[in-house]
Amino acid sequence: MRLDELPAGIDAVIDHIDHRGAADAVARRLGELGFVPGEPLRIVASGPFGGDPLAVKIGFTRFALRRLEASRVILRDAP
Repeated sequence: MRLDELPAGIDAVIDHIDHRGAADAVARRLGELGFVPGEPLRIVASGPFGGDPLAVKIGFTRFALRRLEASRVILRDAP
């Protein structure tokens, strides 16, 4: 499942980031922000029109991601 498909309030764990080339700036930036394999996360809110942006919580930190960026984060079920 991709992060943009995850319902709000459901816990999941990052499996990997979808890299689209060796110099993929979006994938690199997601990794720098803490979107790394094994990290638990959840969507805590979404925007009113079309659900953009998504408010994503990793640990004690919240990030706002566009759905296009969130679709690059591949998830697995939380244990």
